[in-house]
Amino acid sequence: MRLLRPLVIAVGLILLWQGVVWIAQPAPFILPGPGRVAVAWADHHALILANAATTVTEILLGLVIGTGLGATSAMLLAQFRLARLWLLPALVASQAVPVFALAPLLVLWLGYGLASKVAMATLIIYFPVTATLFDGLRRTDPGWLDLAQVMNARPLSVLFRLRLPAALPALASGLRVATAVAPIGAVVGEWVGSGAGLGYLMLHANGRMQIDLLFAALLTLTVIAVALYFAVDAGMRRAIRWQPDTAPGDDPRS
Repeated sequence: MRLLRPLVIAVGLILLWQGVVWIAQPAPFILPGPGRVAVAWADHHALILANAATTVTEILLGLVIGTGLGATSAMLLAQFRLARLWLLPALVASQAVPVFALAPLLVLWLGYGLASKVAMATLIIYFPVTATLFDGLRRTDPGWLDLAQVMNARPLSVLFRLRLPAALPALASGLRVATAVAPIGAVVGEWVGSGAGLGYLMLHANGRMQIDLLFAALLTLTVIAVALYFAVDAGMRRAIRWQPDTAPGDDPRS
């Protein structure tokens, strides 16, 4: 059923798309049908996959760097009061600046290559990971902390053996959000300035009125984003398998 549901949803969305094309009959340069897009993907699959490899690299590097920086910042905030006094206000203030507005500056500072796109993805990923993990670290069961204090546990031992494992469910939520928005950072960076990537391909296809190619690249990006999300979700479920899903009506076996 887990494999069948996504397939049914995908087929349903394609049929809905085709139905809109049949009923509205838009010009192909406005909304091409699924058949035209499939033909475009078959004709240009080598070009699409080559650019997809660049975008996937940017997303994965952004995830690794953003998660590492976010987790480190969250642990510093949780462990040191001075960090909370000085770093936390700066983090909150940084979110007042639209990340997309920084894309031209990142391209200017880091160039048109991979670095500026990875930096863009990292900036988008960083705050959700930091905020959710910090919140999880602050909400450790007080009874566990009292027990650690009675046993004269060292602060770092409390952090890594008690607070961090207890905060994994919160970190999992942050990683899911970060994974969902990571492609946005990479593609926006490619739109601003790049020589490769799905965002670059979509921008040039749009300029040449190759809307079927644009849709093929967009659908490829969608498949990558969905696959990456479910891969991270599955990994986090394994990491916190001791915490079952308890949503009303959910059956863990389904």
